[in-house]
Amino acid sequence: MVTNPVQLDNPTTYLAGPPHDFFDELRRDEPVYWHPSEQYAPGFWVCTKYADVIAIERDSKTFSSALGGALLDDQGDGTELMMLNQDPPQHTRLRNLVARGFTPKVMKAMKPHVTEAARQIVERQMGNDDTIDFVPNFAAELPLVVIAELLGIPYEDRHKIFEWSNRLIGNSDPEYNDGPPEAAMEASMELYAYAQSLADSRRERPMDDIVTTLVTAELDGERLSDIEFNVFVLLLAVAGNETTRNLISGGMLALLQHPEQRDIVLADPVGTLDTLVDEMLRYVSPVMYFRRTASEATEVRGVPIAAGDKVTVWYGAANRDEDVFSNPHAFDVTRAPNEHIAFGGRGPHYCLGVALAKMEIKVMFSEMLTNAPNMRLVGEPERLASNLINGIKHLPVRLH
Repeated sequence: MVTNPVQLDNPTTYLAGPPHDFFDELRRDEPVYWHPSEQYAPGFWVCTKYADVIAIERDSKTFSSALGGALLDDQGDGTELMMLNQDPPQHTRLRNLVARGFTPKVMKAMKPHVTEAARQIVERQMGNDDTIDFVPNFAAELPLVVIAELLGIPYEDRHKIFEWSNRLIGNSDPEYNDGPPEAAMEASMELYAYAQSLADSRRERPMDDIVTTLVTAELDGERLSDIEFNVFVLLLAVAGNETTRNLISGGMLALLQHPEQRDIVLADPVGTLDTLVDEMLRYVSPVMYFRRTASEATEVRGVPIAAGDKVTVWYGAANRDEDVFSNPHAFDVTRAPNEHIAFGGRGPHYCLGVALAKMEIKVMFSEMLTNAPNMRLVGEPERLASNLINGIKHLPVRLH
């Protein structure tokens, strides 16, 4: 029996970081935990064990993403066209169409541009001896540049993506949404309109970019509809921006808070880069949970789950499961093997952009560690009020 329950549905719970002490208690005493909730009445199941998260993610027939969507809020009209909120075979069709923009050939072609963008981002800050907010000046910039590169949008439009995604993901944080609850919907509508203008432009004048590929690609005679394309751009703007931005921020915070680990990396940046990135992904776990809905009566670890129940899987909790990771709360840049599930539980919803995200993270940390090895923390991080994204809004640092 849980003795000190934590409100996982309350965004302010996470202002001090994910409640890992509570997750430890759940994994030990109640790994399949019923969380009562007024906002998401009557409540939802919380699954925190690594093996359970993977099993649920792989069983989309029993644990559906389409019944209500992937978030605790039941999703509205139109969002059923988003891959996050679909089950096979609809999800498989859309994923196979979109995957044409993320082939190894595309990733290889993008790497020089991504590397150069990271170099310029770091170089722009090197003469600054004052306190710098790491999040907008380092962490947020590269994902925005990459999304602009992927979609072929003007460089100067990249901050529109930043603003839209902040309003969508940060709709429970007063800094990003101090207006009515409809602000997130307004942001999505603005983003849809922008995506539609991109699609119309490429049909009229094709270019060598993912937008042209997606609006012209056919698979078994099928193409993406306009609304499917627009919803994909929204997903890319959020998933490709928020997650990578917050991984870079959270990863740098971990390095700055563990100087002995940073010394290991600085002694061999090339040799430790792969294990460093995987450990940051495990330790930070930027996406905290996704929801599934039981399509039929079932059970997890002998606990009965009723048809229609909301079942949430918590990646950050599973990534610190003592049954899988030794000394799981330690930040260990040499940890190997490291079979984390920061990109999902390896089921049908395993992140399509894994290769791109890892490329961005690697080149960004390679540039920062090489050119700003003395970066230090000079204040407290300010975290995002969100129960979905383990986010950092502000991180004050000095470079010299």
